[in-house]
Amino acid sequence: MSGKNTEKTVVMKIKRWDPDKGEFFISTFEIPVYKGMTVLEAFTYIKENLDHSLAYRGSCRMATCGTCGVIVNGKPVLACATQILHLNTDTIIVEPLKNLPLVRDLIVDHTVFFEKQKKIKPYLIRRNEEEYWDPVREYIQTPEEHEEYMQFTYCLTCALCYSACPTSGTNKNYLGPQALTNAYRFIADSRDEGTVERLEVVDSPDGCWGCHLAGSCSEVCPKGVDPALAIQLLRKKLAEDVFGYLEYKEGAKLVHTLQVAEKKTTRTYPEFTVKGAKKDVL
Repeated sequence: MSGKNTEKTVVMKIKRWDPDKGEFFISTFEIPVYKGMTVLEAFTYIKENLDHSLAYRGSCRMATCGTCGVIVNGKPVLACATQILHLNTDTIIVEPLKNLPLVRDLIVDHTVFFEKQKKIKPYLIRRNEEEYWDPVREYIQTPEEHEEYMQFTYCLTCALCYSACPTSGTNKNYLGPQALTNAYRFIADSRDEGTVERLEVVDSPDGCWGCHLAGSCSEVCPKGVDPALAIQLLRKKLAEDVFGYLEYKEGAKLVHTLQVAEKKTTRTYPEFTVKGAKKDVL
């Protein structure tokens, strides 16, 4: 805190998980807050000055890695992107993310979360396997085609949407908003040919039909991905399939090989225009 002017002091109450006792406990700390200080920086202050045993995650400190997700005053947020003074309160309550197994204190286990993402095959699927596994060029894609799915590529896999989702909290088999969003992201990608495979995965009560449209997933997303929209678009695709309107696209073609000029051009120095210049100075 040296070199930084303290604006005020806040009370931070952290709900922590003790794996040895199998129970929660509350730790209360007084934090001197300076302008621009984030919740993640408050954790660091506690760790270095008040309680060395506090367990939490953090890495990039710039809302890119998605590892520092916690619940602050009832809302899932990224600790590194949440400024304490912007909370406009003198008491801050911090909890670990919900709907995921607890490890210690504010750390949760994302294994189930990533297993569900794996089910929707989060990668480009191509029918030509030889070309897929041994590519020679990139695929052609227009800016308009990129725009169709670009919003959904901003996902950090931070699990904030999964923590906020009421269906994920009541149905352990529900794929969750992040996995469903990723499914639509690839279906909408003009380079992909795996629409059939992914629609089979999401067409169930544990898939996109399990969503209750609470909208909390989109509310907490730190990147504006809007999982609720993606789930509705998935439902639209399934409805089009049932009524025979879904067009199964052929994936984008490869970019043509660049043509190499047969004759090489040669360039010489331009004529000297400065009076008295000599060629031997080169």
